[in-house]
Amino acid sequence: MSISDSSVKPIRSSQRPSSRGGRALQKGQQTKQAIIDAALGLAAQIGLEGLSIGALAEVTQMSKSGVFAHFGSREELQISVIREYYARFADEVFSPAMDEARGLPRVRALFDNWMKRVAVELQSGCIFISGAVEFDDRPGPVRDALASSVKTWLAALYRAVVQAKEAGHLNEDADEEQMAFEIHGLILALHYEARFLQNPVSTERANKGFENILARYGKSAVAASTPPIKSNPALKEK
Repeated sequence: MSISDSSVKPIRSSQRPSSRGGRALQKGQQTKQAIIDAALGLAAQIGLEGLSIGALAEVTQMSKSGVFAHFGSREELQISVIREYYARFADEVFSPAMDEARGLPRVRALFDNWMKRVAVELQSGCIFISGAVEFDDRPGPVRDALASSVKTWLAALYRAVVQAKEAGHLNEDADEEQMAFEIHGLILALHYEARFLQNPVSTERANKGFENILARYGKSAVAASTPPIKSNPALKEK
């Protein structure tokens, strides 16, 4: 089952339900989305493994049978949460960056958007990271859904780096895979340092690390993509 698959198949024109049936279908979709929203919040606190039909029924004040009817199994509930989490990640991080020009401007936008999302996740937790710990050695559809989501995102980051090299923003001998690997590593380190170790300067360290990566793979890239730093008159010595 692909992460990009829609949970509701489109209805052919010859099979469209009556207005009453349409309203019932719409209400059912809204109820399912409300359950997924609640499950997403719960999973951020207790992890995907902690999700259960019973716990979700309690949170949503629904019956267990009512929750079960929308998913059919705990596994499908977990996969639905992963789909929703990935969709929100893509909307907040990937989609806005596509408005930037190909090359380092887009790579920088991806990293900046990612950092903004991390700032929120430091309070609520990241399902990709907690899920990796829970399911790294547990083969099955849930692990596959998690891995597929992360691989899709990392492939998008890699493509952006490749395009930066093609645009001449990186050195000709720059290793695109290594650069993408190091950027991903910064985010993982930031989560550990900020959320677990509560290092107050971890965000600054991550931003500095990103600039060091750009400098290492091509100083011209930094000059082409970094806006000039304006001095703050209020900080000048009187």
